[in-house]
This record gives sequence, C-alpha cells and structure tokens, in this order.
Amino acid sequence: MPERDDLLALVTDQRTNFLYTVAGLDDAGARARTTVSELTLGGLLKHLGDMQRGWLDVVEGTAPAEVGWADLDPDGNRMTDAETLPGLLEAFHAAAAAFDRTVREEADLDREVTLPAYPWSPPEPVVWTVRRVLWHIFREIAHHSGHADIIREALDGASTTAKMAEAASEGR
Repeated sequence: MPERDDLLALVTDQRTNFLYTVAGLDDAGARARTTVSELTLGGLLKHLGDMQRGWLDVVEGTAPAEVGWADLDPDGNRMTDAETLPGLLEAFHAAAAAFDRTVREEADLDREVTLPAYPWSPPEPVVWTVRRVLWHIFREIAHHSGHADIIREALDGASTTAKMAEAASEGR
C-alpha cells in the first residue's frame, strides 16, 4: 500500500498546487484570456475535472471503445457563460474524490485497461496499467499547472509559488 499512498499523495499535491492558481478569482477572471492562447483558468479547471472523470471511466471499464471527432465536446476546454467557477470547482473536487476512491479500492495497480481509440490513437489498441493511468493524471495536472501559472500571473500578477509558500507557512 505505500506505493499507492505515495502516488495518490503526488496527485493530490499537484491538484492543490493547480487550485492555488484559481483561488480568489471570480467568474470573469476565470474566463479571462491573458495570452494569445484560448486557454483560461476556468477552461483548464473544467478540462482537469473532465479528464479525471474520463480516466475514471477507463479504470472502471465504462469508457467507450472509440471516440470520434463528433463525440468530443467543442466546449470541453472552455468555461461557457452558463458555467460558474464554484460549479467547476465542485465538479473538479467530485471527480478527484471519485478517482482517488477507485484507485484506493483497486486490487492491483498492474491491472491492464484498454484505452478508448481516439482519432489521434495508433491503429492497434493501447493498453496501460492502472498505475500508468495514475501517472498520466499526475502528468496532465502538472502540465496544465504551468499553463495556469502563466495565465494567472498575466491576469493579476498572482504567484502560485507565493501561495504555496504562504500555505506551507500556515501548515496547510
């Protein structure tokens, strides 16, 4: 069990660091584009919640076998006018809790799961272990945390590193 605890602790830490970038924002700030990219903090938050739910489906064996271009949500990486930051945060936390619960209950991190075939997938089926899925989630959150840092700094000068240091000094 120590490996599982370590892996989940790393993912939790990455989630926490990402969430520092959206702390104190309102909906307008979460929707704001601050670079030439279409990425926004709300869009990244939405994507990371959806991504965790999608990988949970893979681990649970309920993901579709194939996902085509028409199946992809055109607003999947964008915070729509109908969405709110509190709603996206709630969805993110719910997805994280469900994924973590499933990983804790998983009997074997070496169990293999077949990934859905996407338009960009190789022709042969892709099979990963549950452990690799967990590492992928870690990588995905870490990857987008870098984007989030840049967006937030350009938005209002807030520093994720400064927020991390503040939280550490407060024992959080």
